[in-house]
Amino acid sequence: MTIPDSGCVMENGASCLPCTPEEEKKIVTDLRNESERNLKEGNLYFVISSSWFRKWERYVGIDGDENLIGNQSSDSRHINGASSVVAERPGPIDNSDIVENGSDSDGKGNDIQLRRMLIEGQDYVLVPQGVWEKLHGWYKGGPELPRKMILQGVYHKKFDVEVYPLCLKLVDSRDESQSTIWLSRKASLTELFQKVCALKGIEQDKVRIWDYFNKRKYAQLYVSNKTLEESNLQMDQDILLELVDGHQSSKIGMDSTGNDLALVSLEPSRSPLTIAGGPTLSNGHSGYRSNLYPGSSLGSGLTDMDDGFDACNSARKGEKGGLAGLQNLGNTCFMNSALQCLVHTPPLVEYFLKDCRAEINTDNPLGMHGELALAFGDLLRKLWSSGRTAIAPRVFKGKLARFAPQFSGYNQHDSQELLAFLLDGLHEDLNRVKQKPYIEMKDSDGRPDEEVAAECWKNHKARNDSVIVDVCQGQYKSTLVCPVCSKISITFDPFMYLSLPLPSTITRTMTVTVFYGDGSRLPMPFTVSVLKNGFCKDLLLALGTACGLKSDESLMLAEVYENKIYRYLEMPLEPLSSIKDDEHIVAFRFQKKEIGKTRLVIFHRWQEKAELFGTPLVTYLVADQSSGADIEAAVSKVLSPFKKISSAKAHVGKENGILLDGLDEECSCSDAQSVENAELEGTSCTDLSIPLRLTDDRVMNFNAFKKDTLFESGKIIGKLLRVVLDWTDKEQELYDSSYLKDIPEVYKAGLAAKKTQQEAISLSSCLDAFLIEEPLGPDDMWYCPRCKEHRQAIKKLDLWMLPEIIVFHLKRFTYGRYLKNKIDTFVNFPIHDLDLSKYVMSKDGQSYLYELYAISNHYGGLGGGHYTAYAKLIDENRWYHFDDSHVSAVNESDIKTSAAYLLFYKRVRSESKVEAGEASHSHSIS
Repeated sequence: MTIPDSGCVMENGASCLPCTPEEEKKIVTDLRNESERNLKEGNLYFVISSSWFRKWERYVGIDGDENLIGNQSSDSRHINGASSVVAERPGPIDNSDIVENGSDSDGKGNDIQLRRMLIEGQDYVLVPQGVWEKLHGWYKGGPELPRKMILQGVYHKKFDVEVYPLCLKLVDSRDESQSTIWLSRKASLTELFQKVCALKGIEQDKVRIWDYFNKRKYAQLYVSNKTLEESNLQMDQDILLELVDGHQSSKIGMDSTGNDLALVSLEPSRSPLTIAGGPTLSNGHSGYRSNLYPGSSLGSGLTDMDDGFDACNSARKGEKGGLAGLQNLGNTCFMNSALQCLVHTPPLVEYFLKDCRAEINTDNPLGMHGELALAFGDLLRKLWSSGRTAIAPRVFKGKLARFAPQFSGYNQHDSQELLAFLLDGLHEDLNRVKQKPYIEMKDSDGRPDEEVAAECWKNHKARNDSVIVDVCQGQYKSTLVCPVCSKISITFDPFMYLSLPLPSTITRTMTVTVFYGDGSRLPMPFTVSVLKNGFCKDLLLALGTACGLKSDESLMLAEVYENKIYRYLEMPLEPLSSIKDDEHIVAFRFQKKEIGKTRLVIFHRWQEKAELFGTPLVTYLVADQSSGADIEAAVSKVLSPFKKISSAKAHVGKENGILLDGLDEECSCSDAQSVENAELEGTSCTDLSIPLRLTDDRVMNFNAFKKDTLFESGKIIGKLLRVVLDWTDKEQELYDSSYLKDIPEVYKAGLAAKKTQQEAISLSSCLDAFLIEEPLGPDDMWYCPRCKEHRQAIKKLDLWMLPEIIVFHLKRFTYGRYLKNKIDTFVNFPIHDLDLSKYVMSKDGQSYLYELYAISNHYGGLGGGHYTAYAKLIDENRWYHFDDSHVSAVNESDIKTSAAYLLFYKRVRSESKVEAGEASHSHSIS
């Protein structure tokens, strides 16, 4: 569609173009889809304030969940019903709430900077250039905030919009003045030199630029195609500008062929240093490091000065190692927290302080050619040899950005996600298996668990054999049961950590309105608590208890949408995950003996407007043959609770000045009947005064019927009759229809936002929740070999074998359809003597007693917050708090907090098992 550029201008400055909201929505959707089909490096995207963009979405009729700019898609039937309220056209685009104070609101381009710590989707959205041009043409405003798409990663490439370019502080050595430079981290050093020279008005061959991290000359930078990210330059760090003496060569730092040299340390040569338990180091590195792979990237770039390590200031004689902090390089506290826990893991410390070069696997296609393991080992050695001098893990962060682009940039990330990547990456880089054999997995087929478990572990070790497998991997038993044919499948899978749900996250509250099929009472909502991954049978059981269901009664669940019954929830094993929080679920209460008879569904329609309203009612026709009069009587009976009673009649329900059963000025006829068999305005409660017609499943066609019309149950298709009541103003005066219209949603998201203080829970209760039987999610279906179809199987996990080091991940972050939340519940976990023996099915003679040695903590909310770590120095038997570069001793009694996120435990071996454990592999299965 072509939109003309001319048009009238509204008072708010927006362009009054001949474009309807529907047309705007279609144009933007088409442009976005076209942009997604043509992703490439360098594409322009624009940042728009979420506050303004949400107004535009409401104006064009986009549901909050509709997938237009990266949000989750919603059910189309909800989208169709979302446009009933017409929103006001928004004013000019206003990005003032997301830019730094003092930014020029009329400016364009890179001079206007975003406020730090903004979250995509919450504070801003990204739109392709074509979308921005249309929106800006329609609405004007601004300022424009263009950002480029970059390509991240080495082996696993991904496109990413660089919302926050690299900010460098240029220090001029002549007068110590400072200037700010903004460049993409993918920009080359050549581009950096060009920008600096243009800013200062200096010729390029007369300048020298230094990496001036922490106000120290780390390395000289040279004109080249090397990127700023590859040069380990960090957000907000300093670079130093020096003028070159006229007699000095402009090729300082180049070799005779004009090629770049590796980053040059300025420190004088040092004496060799020995770390306890490790080889002799020179300049802070193991002797084999610098020439491990001559000519490759593994042998260069990992200098001690890069990380701020200075052997002259390293561990003094008698000073304990392992007490060095890690500098924050810009929202890297998540990385620092996970790293401190790993570098204080005793088996890993022992392993990396020794010569492990023989196990570096450079050929593994699933690994990082050994670079991640080398970078981690290099960092671990520095942390254990630098005394209390904080290390800047710039090289390690650079490697992380190359191999895991999801952790690049300067956004906050999840320490558990980083830990999972590191353990897996270290394993692949250190995998002793050079050629992985192909192994066809076999089903259990009724064989003993011990046999199947041993076979699965043997197959796993044939392809995966590293120090990570040795000390960090255990095995669990997974049982799947097909809900249709009851086929049982048992497998034994490895695990590297256990993600434990907090009991408060495995349940959900659901509000269901119960209607009485016999018309004995008014409908009443009941709120019950059920398992999130439970079934409809669990909801029915909880509802039955809440509403006092009798043994001869039954409940039928149904979803109501657009004043119709959208579907009946009659499958006991239908997962509750299929019921969304914003849906309206009702239950109809019947006598069990009525089930199987003809079901009568009653719809409500305003006769004047010819439109449906309210919740349909359901009852049963007990007789095998019913007349039109029987149908009218059944409908009248179901409607009887909704009849109003005048205040003059209400006095009969009073006792000692108080209305019985809550009767007020108006009350239901059924309640009044318990006191007096009253008649209302000359009409008995069994007389039907509303016109009644037969209708079809779409409630589109309507046919009158007579009282003597006969309906035989056997001839009614599906034993289902549908009728519609035509309401007029007269019936509205006689009946209280609010009970039909005001049906609460299953769950009100707004209520969840009000956090209430929760009771403490135990680690064992989290383990119990992890091991509970539950159905697979709808997106994780299991292919049943007997049914030859994907099924939502019932899954049960059991721990079979535990590793030397076990990590518990407490799942504090929950992501719902409308709400993202962090659970700050205090989890009471043992520091000593964690006994897991009752959870382990295999009795392999190992000790199942564990002791805590590290914790990764998270403080604050989603998208931000702060990570720290507690770690225990085993030899010293003392705990320390690692808060980025700050390290301090802490009492053991203070380490248990509601911020605990990752718990690291090591096996405690009894004296009688130490010798046996040293002689055999800890995970061997005989």
